[in-house]
Amino acid sequence: MGGPVVITGGGTGGHVFPMQAVADALRDAGITSNELRFVGSRRGQERQLLANSSVALTLLPGRGVRRSWRAKDVVANVGAVAGLVRALMHALMLVRRWRPSVVVSVGGYASSAVSVAAMCWRTPLVLVELDATPGAAQRFVAHYARKRCCAFPVVGENVVVTGAPLRAAIENVDRSKAAREASKAALTPPIDDGRMVVVVMTGSLGSTRVNRAVRELAVEWRSRADRAIIHVTGRRDFDEIVKLVPTSDGLDYRVVAFGDMIELWTLCDVAVCRAGAVTVAELTILSIPSILVPLPGAPGDHQTKNAETVMNVGGAQLLRDADCTGAALAERLDTMMDPMTLASMARGAGTLARRDAARAIASVILDVRATS
Repeated sequence: MGGPVVITGGGTGGHVFPMQAVADALRDAGITSNELRFVGSRRGQERQLLANSSVALTLLPGRGVRRSWRAKDVVANVGAVAGLVRALMHALMLVRRWRPSVVVSVGGYASSAVSVAAMCWRTPLVLVELDATPGAAQRFVAHYARKRCCAFPVVGENVVVTGAPLRAAIENVDRSKAAREASKAALTPPIDDGRMVVVVMTGSLGSTRVNRAVRELAVEWRSRADRAIIHVTGRRDFDEIVKLVPTSDGLDYRVVAFGDMIELWTLCDVAVCRAGAVTVAELTILSIPSILVPLPGAPGDHQTKNAETVMNVGGAQLLRDADCTGAALAERLDTMMDPMTLASMARGAGTLARRDAARAIASVILDVRATS
């Protein structure tokens, strides 16, 4: 069978969690941890998120290139390119030394060096394309890849539509009425069962615009005894938001820096989120209606395309970042939050669900490995 399976990518949790999911699926299929390797970036979240993994982790230098011609960004990009060159030299040596049976790239700037090294050493390459529009690193090596495992239906050579790989714990979230009631009751303090719950989550760093809009929403809804908002701010804005929590005479408004998404997805009626690929995959597999606020300036505007895919099947409303205010959120949510509309949106979101994506991707990797 040859050398190890190298899984590369990262920079953000949206890449690291799929790396973990694919590795777990490969181990379930009989590949040992010693036959796997993770390769990521020193500047990404891999060091923290993969610290306790039994799979060896190698971190390369470099960071993403800023898509801007402002003077400070141009200067920063000179350093970024130099870092990418160093990463490529390191990756070439690693791939030469390890002689992998397969390189698996989940995208992100951390994957580009190892993917190019795989091309140079004629190592079989499998791409995991998480977004409706692949990133530059994935597009550059797509013509070389043996297989492209895509989260969304696309037309192309060697494409297998698998869905986005998710942690088993997420796929197995129980959103039955009994589970949701129990989850509300288990919180401290508990959420009244009659309240509709909005969960806001925009990533580990968070979105300042969305966070401020949700605080404005809490002001508008301060007398709503039938609503609850669980506001996951991310680490950047927590101190600002928590200091300015509005006085409420009805609304149950809770501000936290980070949340247990298994718990929060269990009790959520409507989500307000960015439109990253993993978030979209979680919302669709769990049939959660949402308002999606795409990250402006995302490479290839891929978050807008992700959001449009869900919107087109009736599973979400799209709200542009520039238009995201408390009033806009209130207007959208008030049109959504009746039982018939929520049920219809849940069905729409569920039409995009692809369960066992990690297992399907693992099967593709093993097939490539067996024939290389």
